Amino acid sequence: VQLQASGGGLVQPGGSLTLSCAASGLTFNRYVMGWFRQAPGKERELAAAITKTGETTYYADSVKARFTISRDNAKNAVYLQMNSLKPEDTAIYYCAARELLGATVYFVRESDYDYWGQGTQVTVSS
Repeated sequence: VQLQASGGGLVQPGGSLTLSCAASGLTFNRYVMGWFRQAPGKERELAAAITKTGETTYYADSVKARFTISRDNAKNAVYLQMNSLKPEDTAIYYCAARELLGATVYFVRESDYDYWGQGTQVTVSS
């Protein structure tokens, strides 16, 4: 399983970015997906998660109403649309995957995920 995150960069406060995560080596529609982030000096935290079908999503309070997670199972990809970015959103963003057969749920703990991408840097600064 390989996860390749992309789309990070430098953006001014109030700006927008869209992160992409391309997955390979897996049956994508069997996997719950999450976007985590790790700011300098802080622990990695979940920003958003999405069920296998994409019907249900979860957002951390800090990003709710500003970020949108989505997926395209035909393209083996998950996305994170980030709007109204703030300096405190500066972090390395990681996509993560966990296979789940049967149930349609999402996971919120880092330890729930089995596969991780390499991360993409997002810097929000003027």
